[in-house]
Amino acid sequence: MPVVSPLFDVLIMDMLYHKIVPNPSSNKWVVFVHGAGGSSSIWFKQIKEYKKHFNLLFLDLRGHGRSYQKKPKGFLRTYSFKEVTNDILELLDHLKIAKAHFVGMSLGTILIRNLAELAPQRVASMVMGGAVTRLGFRTQTLVKLGDACKHFIPYMWLYRLFAHVLMPTKAQDESRNMFIREAKKLCQKEFKRWFKLAGDVNPLMKFLKEKDLNIPTLYLMGVNDYMFIRPVREMAKNHSASTLIEIDDCGHVCNVEKADVFNRHSIKFISEAS
Repeated sequence: MPVVSPLFDVLIMDMLYHKIVPNPSSNKWVVFVHGAGGSSSIWFKQIKEYKKHFNLLFLDLRGHGRSYQKKPKGFLRTYSFKEVTNDILELLDHLKIAKAHFVGMSLGTILIRNLAELAPQRVASMVMGGAVTRLGFRTQTLVKLGDACKHFIPYMWLYRLFAHVLMPTKAQDESRNMFIREAKKLCQKEFKRWFKLAGDVNPLMKFLKEKDLNIPTLYLMGVNDYMFIRPVREMAKNHSASTLIEIDDCGHVCNVEKADVFNRHSIKFISEAS
């Protein structure tokens, strides 16, 4: 049986910082994976509705939130998608969660998809919010510009620039300000480590795109998520178990901008998944 803690916040040495919200009437676990620069706090609009249906596990990725404050020795290496994904698997093993439903946002969706590649038996379904399946020309240009400047420009200047490009409208003020606020908790070294991963996105996703794992997958994308919605349409079309729902008047961070819509569709999807 999984280890269900009555505590919301759990801090264990050499393990990702995580929060557990148990639901004694459910045997389903939902694991939430945030994007680069964020933390488990980005899911604050999901807790109230999700906890009515499932056991919830929120985590801070290495270098983020309170996982950064812990600084286990293993986190000091150069980061790779495989290593960061294995952090999540190690946490699941520790909690004795054999299988779970995963909800991700932005870069967190890449980690979930990679986890499904490494351990498909652990993934019951995937909800991909603001999914990143390929970096387009504009995004790659920004990444290259940031890579050239990252050693002499304060990382928060770069992060603010990226945040405004990804979330440019006034309607996205809340989500943009939230991500900038969370990013301030990173240090320059952590930003560089995660920024370097951006160069690996396209090769990894090209490999993953060619493989249909037949795991139920729901893509929730804002119609105004101009940077990422087109390649997601292609991915959803090519994979047999994938469904795409486009949310009107919404940008990249759809779990914050349109939380009610996000919650309704994702909870229904997970409830119907095995």
